[in-house]
Amino acid sequence: MRGSAEADFAEFYEATWSRTLAVTYALTGDRGVAEELAQEAYVKAWTHWGRVSGYDQPAAWVRQVATRLSVSRWRRGRVAAAWLARHRTEPVTAAPDETSTALVQALLLIPEAQRRAIVLHHLADLPVDEVARIEHSPVGTIKARLSRGRTALAALLADETNGAHTHA
Repeated sequence: MRGSAEADFAEFYEATWSRTLAVTYALTGDRGVAEELAQEAYVKAWTHWGRVSGYDQPAAWVRQVATRLSVSRWRRGRVAAAWLARHRTEPVTAAPDETSTALVQALLLIPEAQRRAIVLHHLADLPVDEVARIEHSPVGTIKARLSRGRTALAALLADETNGAHTHA
């Protein structure tokens, strides 16, 4: 019997997933959130499959659950935003200064592996061996990426007219 219920539910899921996803996507406007909410509705359906499978329109039940989950998520977001608006005393973040902007622009111009090493080591303040572990690379490779990355950044951040650094 257990196998039969699983097979019935799997067939139901395959037949109804796209429409349920379309409903949640239309409500949220975000594909990832929509998939999460639709999946949560199907989890609830599976939990109560013995009862839900006997309904005239189990797919309508799943879509209704997904709709309610979408509305609840929207309400929670509005409540959280209102609370933050009432209780926030300082601005969310200050605008980036000229140095930060120049650094980010320069980081985007160096190779990705060097950029990751620079960001993890210098901005996230991780030791070289931790960066190596995260990057699944030998420590020597990370040291080389850091060296090459710093050299590339220094060249990018230098003032070409007189060779002086324009940013600290």
